[in-house]
Amino acid sequence: MTIRFDGRVAIVTGAGGGLGRQHALALAARGAAVVVNDLGGNVDGNGGAATAANAVVDEIRKAGGKAIANGASVTDWNAVQAMVADALREWGRVDILVNNAGILRDKTFAKMDLADFRLVMDVHLMGAVHCTKAVWETMRAQNYGRVVMTTSSTGLFGNFGQSNYGAAKMALVGLMQTLSLEGAKHNIRVNCLAPTAATRMTENLMPEAVLRQLEAGAVTPGLLALVADDAPTRTILCAGAGSFERAHVTLTQGIHVGNRADAAEQVAAHLDAISDRTGETVPESGAAQGALEIAKAAAAHR
Repeated sequence: MTIRFDGRVAIVTGAGGGLGRQHALALAARGAAVVVNDLGGNVDGNGGAATAANAVVDEIRKAGGKAIANGASVTDWNAVQAMVADALREWGRVDILVNNAGILRDKTFAKMDLADFRLVMDVHLMGAVHCTKAVWETMRAQNYGRVVMTTSSTGLFGNFGQSNYGAAKMALVGLMQTLSLEGAKHNIRVNCLAPTAATRMTENLMPEAVLRQLEAGAVTPGLLALVADDAPTRTILCAGAGSFERAHVTLTQGIHVGNRADAAEQVAAHLDAISDRTGETVPESGAAQGALEIAKAAAAHR
């Protein structure tokens, strides 16, 4: 069945170009009314102009779709609240939020200024927090919501020179894990998308031949699946070059060492057994770790 968004209202941040633009165009093409949010700044977060967002809105409208532009910085809580108020005034609801806005301030940790670390965290993490918080009560009241956090392989697996970006992107996974639990009874489904795409943020990081394969639009089908009526929740979907994978935060079965004088030495000596992935699980919540540990301790004392 074709995925459609007729009657749905979506907010896409960072939608003036790259991935966000592709997401906004695809949502609008499938029937959604879209708030195209973009500060219009540079990749490092400096500057700002409404040109990019307005251009995407024009593109959507010329194709027969519905869209309005918004130039709020996602770091500005008051501006984000005003953006959501504009959407509610225009269309009466907000069904979909795509937290896509981001910047880069790449340097090795040794050379990185703390201000650059803080700003990247502020845009990626707090930007997503602001936008999600601003729509959360609306989604709860209407008993429907689809929220996507844009994470990254850098957060999931690491990448040289991107400690700030990686920390922010993994933090979004943690945010998603809990919000998916809290939103479940209100039919709010929260997921993460980890894209690999040729955008302004990656153009200097990859060879030209690779970039040609990584068209941003190849990621967007994954986004559409994550915000559809029958979307999953608590999914980390990886996407790039037309391929899709799923990442998991897992828990091994581990071993029980007990409270003994040489416990530290036992842990060090048995790291292979602790790391053995046989029977590993994807916990439903953080309580699973404690439950597993208590069960192993109880079994050891029988």
